[in-house]
Amino acid sequence: MAKGQHLSAYQQKIVKRYYEHLDSATTLKLQELVSDLYLASDAKASARLWKSARAALIKTGVEEAKIEKLASANDVKGLASLVGELSALK
Repeated sequence: MAKGQHLSAYQQKIVKRYYEHLDSATTLKLQELVSDLYLASDAKASARLWKSARAALIKTGVEEAKIEKLASANDVKGLASLVGELSALK
């Protein structure tokens, strides 16, 4: 934010709630990505979806070695089980 700009109390509450629920929003995004990856028929679309899945998994704190193992094998079933575990934790 530029110098001198401040958030109103209402805006501060919105930002606070966003960060409080960021983990559940990321998990939801991952669940949608699993569905999209399963239905992806084009290799280019699949690569784009895996890139998004990598970024979301990094936000959740999953080890990068595990992420790369899933992505390099295009293991949608493994990704689905990992997302299921993350959902159970939240």
